[in-house]
Amino acid sequence: MKRTRSDRIVDVIIAVVVTFICILCLYPMLHVLAASFSDPMRLMNHQGIMLWPDGWSLDGYKAIMRNKGLWTGYLNTIIYLVFGTAINMVMTIIGAYVLSRKGYRWKKAITFFIVFTMYFTGGTIPNFLLVKGLGLLNTRLALLLPNAIATWNLLVLRTGFASVPESLVEAPKIDGANELQVLTRIVLPVSKASVAVILLFYAVGHWNSWFNAMVYLPAARDLYPLQLYLREILISNSEVAAGDNSINYIGELVKYCAIVVSTVPVLCIYPFVQKYFVSGVMMGSVKE
Repeated sequence: MKRTRSDRIVDVIIAVVVTFICILCLYPMLHVLAASFSDPMRLMNHQGIMLWPDGWSLDGYKAIMRNKGLWTGYLNTIIYLVFGTAINMVMTIIGAYVLSRKGYRWKKAITFFIVFTMYFTGGTIPNFLLVKGLGLLNTRLALLLPNAIATWNLLVLRTGFASVPESLVEAPKIDGANELQVLTRIVLPVSKASVAVILLFYAVGHWNSWFNAMVYLPAARDLYPLQLYLREILISNSEVAAGDNSINYIGELVKYCAIVVSTVPVLCIYPFVQKYFVSGVMMGSVKE
């Protein structure tokens, strides 16, 4: 089909708009990355756009690496990410499968109560009292169990599972397969795009989490995740070793370095699941 002049004009407009959006998304990351490698004195005096380091210095990264708590935070975050995401996925997959299949009693009522929690919650103080009453305060389980299921993720995955044809589910049951076998051998392989997206949501949530640790781990500093250590650095800069004349400059540089340290792992993982992202979200957003 021959393209008309108006088609080419529309293509140009779309290309310009997409390019502009890409620049808006990439510029903050490039600015932070360039600032983290800049000379601290020149960084404080720099104004405007920064796409390349102003001078060259690794003082900010050296200051962060000297913080022993950083490595403890990295280890704790990896533990929370691995075990927390595993708990999240098991609970969410089981719940989504039950709510997505036909023939289960009280399915609508259970779905209503689950959706209800999206709009009405007890709040921070009741949650804290509940965690304390269960004896989870100042333990790793305080960060793993209370948020075992995210309601939105459960509903998205439920809709993704519901898109699996009922005939595809009933066929193995006729041959004697139980529900667990249907879930693991039929539904999950067919819905791997939706599962990958939910996995990414949970993993990123655990990586960036710091508020729950601040609330539930008041007397367990050795259990702090990475983000909570970085938060302390950003606020106080108490761990930065520098002279009196340059501590403000180093402190500003450390802020950029802390952002890079906390975001680079996620940016490295994202490309491997990007191909599932759009298809998984779209599949999980289609109404049953």
